[in-house]
Amino acid sequence: MSEGLSVIEGVLRGQRETLLAEWVKAQLAAPGVRTDLISESELRVESDRFLTALVEAVSADSNAMDIMDPRWDAVRDQLTTLSRTRATRGFSPTETATFVFSLKEPLFELLKSTEGDLVATIWSATQLVDGLGLYTSEAYLRSREEVIRRQQDELIELSTPVVKLWQGVVALPLIGTLDSARTQVVMESLLQRIVETDSAIAIIDITGVPTVDTMVAQHLLKAVTAARLMGADCIISGIRPLIAQTIVHLGLDLSEVTTKSSLADAVTVALERTGHQIVRRKSASAE
Repeated sequence: MSEGLSVIEGVLRGQRETLLAEWVKAQLAAPGVRTDLISESELRVESDRFLTALVEAVSADSNAMDIMDPRWDAVRDQLTTLSRTRATRGFSPTETATFVFSLKEPLFELLKSTEGDLVATIWSATQLVDGLGLYTSEAYLRSREEVIRRQQDELIELSTPVVKLWQGVVALPLIGTLDSARTQVVMESLLQRIVETDSAIAIIDITGVPTVDTMVAQHLLKAVTAARLMGADCIISGIRPLIAQTIVHLGLDLSEVTTKSSLADAVTVALERTGHQIVRRKSASAE
């Protein structure tokens, strides 16, 4: 271990309580501190736990400055958990990284009173705190990406409801843009519902799909093919004039797929195929 790290370890061990108190004070004095999202007592517990892990990591005999070394696992785990928790609570990346960077000032003040090469010691402390701060920022971004990805998956599932209209017929109204990820969810939901309801007809309504290009059409054909393999015929409704022209210009072959301009027309076809008779009542004025 370098002389600078030896001095840092001595301060972390010998003046731990002083450092903890000054560090918590520095965090509470930071601009824009979010005391509405975290209490002082909770902040003190997190800081105390982090210092305990930090002391053990710094006291390692080798690779003391390499925070990716296995000896730093406990420190990284705490920073990852803290970043994930704060990302969920609504902290910004800067507010989260401040947890580590605010350790600099109180640590530097204590290091000034130590013996030895002060410049080398301060430089070692700077490298250490900066490395931990950058890791915290990266952990925060990973946590935010996980939250966003999970929310996107939940929205996709909510935006693809498969509704049972009556015995043997289900409908899937699509709203928004279709991409590969959403198409996979669509097919899984549709096939699962076909099995659950033992349906022979599935209506896929694309009235809410803004545009249909080659990729969207291919996704629809994949859904139709998958449904056929499960023993169900598909009817695609919501084919507006503009979409019909686009399909023709793209040279896409939907000749083997029943298509209708409206959901009502598709429901009528489904009723006829399932043996239901459609009776049109006369209006009161006509009588």
